Order: sequence, then structure tokens, then C-alpha cells
Amino acid sequence: MPRSICFTVTLTISLWCTAVSLADNWSSFRGKNGQGISPETNLPLHWTATDNIRWKTEIPGEGWSSPIVHDGTVYLTTATEEGSSCRIISLNSKTGILNWNVQVHRQEPGAKRKQNSYATPTPVTDGNRIYAVFADGTVVAVDRQGKIVWKNQEVNFHSLHGLGASPILSNGRVVMPFDGSSRDQKEVGWKVPWDQAVLLAIDSNTGKTVWRGKRGASRVGHVTPITTDDGKHVISAAGDRVQAFESNTGKLVWSVYSQGEGVTPTPALGDGIIFTSSGFEEPTIRAIRLNGEGDVTDTHIEWEQKKGVPAMPSPLLVGPHLYTITRDNILYCIAVSSGEIVWNKRLDGTHSASPVFADGRIYILSETGNTMVIQPGAKFVELANNPLDEKCLASMAVSGGHLFIRGIKHLFCIGDAE
Repeated sequence: MPRSICFTVTLTISLWCTAVSLADNWSSFRGKNGQGISPETNLPLHWTATDNIRWKTEIPGEGWSSPIVHDGTVYLTTATEEGSSCRIISLNSKTGILNWNVQVHRQEPGAKRKQNSYATPTPVTDGNRIYAVFADGTVVAVDRQGKIVWKNQEVNFHSLHGLGASPILSNGRVVMPFDGSSRDQKEVGWKVPWDQAVLLAIDSNTGKTVWRGKRGASRVGHVTPITTDDGKHVISAAGDRVQAFESNTGKLVWSVYSQGEGVTPTPALGDGIIFTSSGFEEPTIRAIRLNGEGDVTDTHIEWEQKKGVPAMPSPLLVGPHLYTITRDNILYCIAVSSGEIVWNKRLDGTHSASPVFADGRIYILSETGNTMVIQPGAKFVELANNPLDEKCLASMAVSGGHLFIRGIKHLFCIGDAE
């Protein structure tokens, strides 16, 4: 990889932030294209469970979907009645007052890991409708008043882990990966690769399936897709695979073998290169060029790194560095140009939420609700530690000069009142 990539990635992020500096919507998992980067400024640096909290609203049921924020409204999903009642909730982002709480589907709760929930996929919105996916594979669209517009139940999903990925919007379609396992043969799709995984694209207006992308042999995964900058390709990873599909047709364009099942982190993207991780067995970070065709495992991997591999939180790309959090809760700073380790720091607590970059800072949320704020760069610089004292697994949202953090019982809006 050319040394100039460090400068190019920095410039790319700077230009992107300038171009969208007037926007403050956080409309999908990890914001714009799943990258965890916000152009917001004047964000809070310090808070506690009682100080600098604009509002705190109790959320019924259980769900580890992240909140999304669009045009002054927060949306999130939850499951009540022990996972049977699937609901979408709308709140006023300035006050935390409930707009509506609507049951949109009923499901038979199935298998899942203890850390998962029956409402883990983060919803996505185009401003007119909210699109949500629940554990049994049902995809639902509602309007801004919570009225059901359509429901797609083409996929009857099963995974021993449950459903962990989130939908995205691409060219007027809701795209959702279903990387599950066999109901009848426990190890098939988990320990043993199979060919039943599907990347589903649904017309956002009608709810009709437009295409079904096929991976070939793969295994369980929980990776939220991203798109290329030009929107022509959807990049989707699963157990053993990192792949690109044509956005309009679902045709498989290229594939990289990436051994390991149960992979979760969403890829980071910069300057025509994605940074991915593989799951159990052979955890590895890979920098992959996006301009290939066919099996590009031997031709398009710029570098690999077996240290600092993220397991749950997605990697964060800021300037010349990639930030990752391992299963052992060690924060790594990695050089984008070479994959070399710049520094690492053991963190307190366990981490499932993905880090966020906003207002020149990196926000890192732990499962105990503590947010450590650091300065990005070639040296570790801690700026603040902020406790909420509530269990948190969902990634935060950033909008309107505030941070939105979902705990196991409440949704918090962090920041001064206007």
C-alpha cells in the first residue's frame, strides 16, 4: 500500500466531514455507512449518571439495537413478553417524551446467545419510513406515525447465536444479511460451512424482494453491511467470507476467504480499502482493496495483522490509524498504511459497543455504562471517564449536539439542555 494512504484517508475524512457538516442525522447502525463517524461539534466531554443528562427515558422490554436519530426523532426497537412482542418506539429527541410504541410483529422466540436479544438489529430510516428486522428474520416498514406499511417474511431465520446484524439502505432497497445455521444439524452453518446464507434486498416502497445474494460456502456471522462510496457495491462479510455484491442485481463480484465463524465487526472503509476482521479459529485483521473480481484472496489483501483483532466492537478509522478493541478488552491503535501496532492499552471492563469519533474525540462505551473519551493519535491520551452505572451493549448515536446511549432499562440523552 502506498505511504500516501495515510494522508489520503485523513483528507477523505476531512472532506467528508466538511461536506456533511450541516447534517446531524444518525439514521442507521453507527451512522453514515456504518463508520461511527459524526461531523457534530460542541459535544459533551464530561457527565455522570446524574450530571449533564438532558433526559432519561425508561424503555420497556429488552433489546440491544442502537438508537437512531432523524429530524428530531429517536427510533429504536425492543421485544417484550419474553421476546414475543416485537416493537418499534419513537421519542422526541429534545425531550425524551414518547411519541408512540407500536407492536409491529409477533414471533416465536428461538435460539440465541446470552449476550444477544430478540431485538438486536438496529433500525434504519430514509426519513419517510423506519425499517426494522427482528430475530425470526421478519423485516417490517412503518411510517413516521408507526403505521405498518409492509412486512417481508421471506426468510425464516435460525442461528444458534440469534440475529445480530443490522439492515442498511442502498439504492432504494433495504439490504439485510442472514448468516445463520441449520435448525436440524447443529454444526452445519456453524462448525461446518454451508451454502444457505443469503443477502436479501427488499424494495423499500413495496416490501417485495428484489434480489437474493448467495455467498456460496460460509458460516455464521453478524456483520452489518456497508456500501462502496459510489454506491455500486454492497460489501458484506460473514463466517469465512468477505464479499462484494452488485447493488442493483445482487451478483457476487468478488470474494475473500477469511477463516473464522461468528464474526461481528462491521468493516471500516477508507480510500478504496476496507479493514475487516475474521471470527473464531483464525482471528485476523485484513486490509482489502475493493477493485477486484472473482476470488481475490491471493491478490487484493494489502496486509494482515493477527494482533488487536476486534471481536464485538467494530473497528474505527480515524486519519492514519485504525482503532480496535479485542476480546480481552485491549484497545489497539494500528497504522493504516502497514498494519503495524502503534500502541495498545488495556481497558477497564468488558466492551461490546463500537467506538465513535466525533468532535475530534473517540468515545468508547463499556458494558458497565462507562464512556472513556480519548484523543486520537500516535500516543494514548485519555481525556475523560464518564459513568452511567447501567448495563450497556448497544453502540451510541450522535445527533444535534448530544450523545444517545441505550442502557438495559433506559435511553439517555447526554448533554446540556438547550
